[in-house]
Amino acid sequence: MPRDRADRQVSTPFRPGPPPGARPGPRVGPASSDDLGEVRHPAVDAAVQAMANAAELPPADQIAQYEAAYETLRETLATIDQS
Repeated sequence: MPRDRADRQVSTPFRPGPPPGARPGPRVGPASSDDLGEVRHPAVDAAVQAMANAAELPPADQIAQYEAAYETLRETLATIDQS
């Protein structure tokens, strides 16, 4: 007779997830000029700032912001490659 799922024992120990609160990872927002030296591009800075600002929007609105930032970065890199 098959055993019910409730009767099965878990073969792996319980592993809790990460604690709530701030998570480690890259800093959100544009890097300071000290981090990058003097090499800056205004369009890239604007796209990075737009992505940082999108974090505060509802998820449905974030998608449009991320797509616009992606397009700006793609176009900027294409113009840099051509020069």
